[in-house]
Amino acid sequence: MLGSGFEAEDAVQETLLRAWMHLDQFQGRSSLRSWLYTIVTNVCLDMLSGKERRARPMDMEPARSADTPLPEPLAESAWILPIPDERVVPAGGDPAELLESRESIRLAFVAALQHLPPRQRAVLILREVLRWKASEVAELLETSVASVNSALQRARATLANVDPSAEASRPMDQDQRALLARYVDAFERYDMDSLTSLLLEDATWSMPPYEMWLQTHEDIVSWCLGPGIGCKDSRLIPVEANGSPGFGQYKPGPGGLEPWSLQVVEVSDGRIAGISFFLDTERLFPLFGLPSRFEP
Repeated sequence: MLGSGFEAEDAVQETLLRAWMHLDQFQGRSSLRSWLYTIVTNVCLDMLSGKERRARPMDMEPARSADTPLPEPLAESAWILPIPDERVVPAGGDPAELLESRESIRLAFVAALQHLPPRQRAVLILREVLRWKASEVAELLETSVASVNSALQRARATLANVDPSAEASRPMDQDQRALLARYVDAFERYDMDSLTSLLLEDATWSMPPYEMWLQTHEDIVSWCLGPGIGCKDSRLIPVEANGSPGFGQYKPGPGGLEPWSLQVVEVSDGRIAGISFFLDTERLFPLFGLPSRFEP
């Protein structure tokens, strides 16, 4: 709903607080689960009131060349921000359900959801992610079944036009592990030929909080060997973010290897379709349980 792991954490705390304060109003006419979903949906709708939609750099402007001056960073509220899988995806369980859970938090899907008005967003998530009945959603939102069905239809039409770029998630298999191992090796050696051989021709390369993003192999290499040369000799620690593989990146600094970015890697057709480098490591690394310094 919110497009930010940090706002999601705030929403959880606010939901628990409201539930505790109004526990005497829970009369058992519905399940405790339904009652809590009613509260958290209203919390999210309140938080979204009057806000601009969050986005990814690719949703804001065309790709730029590597020699484009880096623009001023935008505020945190402008961006889709990552969340650790462990905060959202249930541990264990049915593999198909786990796959659906990961699919519902992919960066591309969450970015597409931001094109929907908040109530349409809530309807689509409740109906198609959480698999609620239309009658249950209508009761939660205090509206009619017809209104719920109409909102779902409009939401589906909007998402079909947005067309998220990355393919659906699939379980990590031997081929994906091998691809990621080659990526880590190429990135840590800063071998541009090996690195670009793993990317799709139209792979994206972005760095929130900057809206500039790159797409061609030539521009990615030019960036890495130009403004981004400080990333040479970086080291990566694997994480799982938004249903995708990710890495905490540590690059050389005055005090050794220091946090630089939280990378989220999108895979499609057996190659890397996009890499998002989130630079707010002061907040993201603790959220993902990453250390403040890389120790070999």
